[in-house]
Amino acid sequence: MFEKILYNNRKNNLPEIDVSPTQGKFLSMLAKIKGAKNILEIGTLGGYSTIWLAQALPEDGSLITLEFNPAHVKVAQENIKMAGVEDKVTIIEGSALDTLPTLHHKQAEGFDFIFIDADKPNNPHYIKWVLQLASPGALIIADNVVRDGKVVNEDSEDANIQGIREFIDILSSDTRIDSVGIQTVGLKGYDGFIISRVK
Repeated sequence: MFEKILYNNRKNNLPEIDVSPTQGKFLSMLAKIKGAKNILEIGTLGGYSTIWLAQALPEDGSLITLEFNPAHVKVAQENIKMAGVEDKVTIIEGSALDTLPTLHHKQAEGFDFIFIDADKPNNPHYIKWVLQLASPGALIIADNVVRDGKVVNEDSEDANIQGIREFIDILSSDTRIDSVGIQTVGLKGYDGFIISRVK
């Protein structure tokens, strides 16, 4: 089924930047270990990671995923239906910085698992909203935080690197959260996740 989803993404000319199958399984396992019931994802693309996470939810669980690109939303809707998890997933179309403030009303009890995998320059803005939307004990996972080791380059002018470095600085200084970086090597090359737990 996951191969069909990736094929549908390629057929619709989506960029091939999904998490790898191993990373998808890793995210699913983390959500199950956490016992997540209310998941927030920032960056849907074609819904590949969305589906991995939705499959980890209990029967009464729900997932909200935010996606800016209408073409990506259309493909994600097809894939989510193909996977049979459409009853658990809500896609909100639009800029995440516009839609995140609206989630206070949609998810009053807070999110217990949050996956950030969107445009890296905005990671510092995303984490500020996410910390307001997270429930105590929530897990926050951020992808693509190593980038072949380039994130250690203080002089980089790459907006992605600058965004990640500022994101890490926020996590390091905010007393509401504990974080650790995990480096990964595999189909996606040399990169990594940051795993954070809200106190």
